[in-house]
Amino acid sequence: MNTVRGIRRTGRLGGTLLAAALAAGALTVSAAPAAHAAASDLVAKLPISSFSALTVDSAHQRVYVADSNMGSSSNTGLIAVYDFSGVRLSTITTQRHVSGLALNADGSVLHAGGRETILRYDTTTYQALPAGAASTDTCGRSLAFAGGKVHHTVSSYITYLSDCDTSLTYLDHSRPDNTWQRSGWQDYGRLQLEAGPGDRLMMGQPANSKAANPFLAVFDASGETLVRTAARRFADGEGKGALDFKDMAFSPDGTAVAVADATAGTRLLNTADLSDAATGYPALPAGAAASAVAFSGDGKYLARGASAQGATPDLLLSPADPEDATPALEFAFEGSLDGDRVAPRGLEWSADGSRLFAVTTNTAGSQYWLHVVQPPAVQYDARFTGGLTHSPAGAVAGEALAVRGRLELDGPAPAEPLKVTATRTDAGGTRELGTATVRADGTFTVLDEPDLVGEATYTVSFLGDLTHRPATDVTRTVSVGRAGSAITLTAPAEASKSAGVHITGTFTARGAALPERAVLTVERTDRLGTGTLSSVTVAADGTFTIDDLPRTRRDTTYTVGWPGDDLHDGTTASATVRVTA
Repeated sequence: MNTVRGIRRTGRLGGTLLAAALAAGALTVSAAPAAHAAASDLVAKLPISSFSALTVDSAHQRVYVADSNMGSSSNTGLIAVYDFSGVRLSTITTQRHVSGLALNADGSVLHAGGRETILRYDTTTYQALPAGAASTDTCGRSLAFAGGKVHHTVSSYITYLSDCDTSLTYLDHSRPDNTWQRSGWQDYGRLQLEAGPGDRLMMGQPANSKAANPFLAVFDASGETLVRTAARRFADGEGKGALDFKDMAFSPDGTAVAVADATAGTRLLNTADLSDAATGYPALPAGAAASAVAFSGDGKYLARGASAQGATPDLLLSPADPEDATPALEFAFEGSLDGDRVAPRGLEWSADGSRLFAVTTNTAGSQYWLHVVQPPAVQYDARFTGGLTHSPAGAVAGEALAVRGRLELDGPAPAEPLKVTATRTDAGGTRELGTATVRADGTFTVLDEPDLVGEATYTVSFLGDLTHRPATDVTRTVSVGRAGSAITLTAPAEASKSAGVHITGTFTARGAALPERAVLTVERTDRLGTGTLSSVTVAADGTFTIDDLPRTRRDTTYTVGWPGDDLHDGTTASATVRVTA
């Protein structure tokens, strides 16, 4: 079952899983409570056993998924057609295997990579149109529509499918006169294409044994010939840091490129020269390897797909602006109802950003699912109300302190408890205190144990989520004092000079543990005056003893003291003994 949560949140999208057979496609719906305002997730089981391409027709609200079926040159291919609700509308069968998909500018024609041709279909009737000319391909094509032309890759002829990963691959494009033109750009492996705004075309090279340092390149596709405007290989002088390419995407304005690198995670690059952006995206969760990436058409979100096990997120929806620290919405795909991971190149958005389409697969790569994810359409305000309070009122170093507050949310209540983060700033600097859960009534408690005497300022933050905007931080300054200490003495009421005085005692110190056992001073006051006796060291259990031979009769007072330290106040205690002969 799929799990959806915000960063550092656990739990599932909804408590009920509704399974329904809709039209020609089986659809499972993970249903959230009515008050839930986060993303919804529809899941359709795909009728394919392999996956080659996903493309979205926003003009007609259609989603196309291609089954490459590359096992034999005589295999048929399949393109499954869905609407934006995850209902399968049609299935297009091809005589030979089918690979890449691309739509023309107005969405009227679907182009598909066939073995000998570029197949074309009317997107209203799904009827076949005259095919476009192309050189025979044996490994599966990548397609992209840029500069008014369909660009496609073609592999050199291979005998065994296992050789496709290192086959020499060419970049061609279809011409208006139904011929194909070789661009002259070529390299080894299953080269991938991506179109972008401003007649841009991007090409990425997966790692293979003939490409130890794979490349990424951007082209201007506006003219008859492709003009490369930027290129980059990522390995350093020692061969480290090479690109482990899985997917790529242009930002809606074309100024940035996101790359799914299975080793490095999500790379954010400047389109102009493919240099690293000044601010990148946070790392994927530990154990997740990047597999796909896509910007929403409205520029609000970035979707990052991953291959991860168990409850580790496989899909993260984050703000597209890397400076925006709003926590991501996370999905963990965990089995037969959802798949186990996001397939490479398995993410596409609708043009308006209202829906994300994600193809997931099982661990074996033999089954596939189509997820239709709807991010929340509206973000609501959040605020801290009433300031912060703390208890106990007299905070001391080394003892528990509770800082309490309240977070007020506009809009529907969240399906899962939200978190606030807290820091403490004192003379030692700023320390992160982790997160605290916000209860249903909006209250929260941050627990801490201050370790320095003086002023400590607590700052509580709510970073927001995809439903709520961040709240303005709230602070409270607390005066932290020294912890108390105490000495108790047990002494006889009367003792003799000859037998001596035997006193027992206990020393306790609140707050932080002492770095060493306390050493106590001992003074004796009698009718002859006051003198200092040998000091005593407190045992591990806090006990100590004092033995003394009095020097005179009558009342003798023993005073035991500890001077304190940076974190503890000092203390004294006295006992008076009547001394006889």
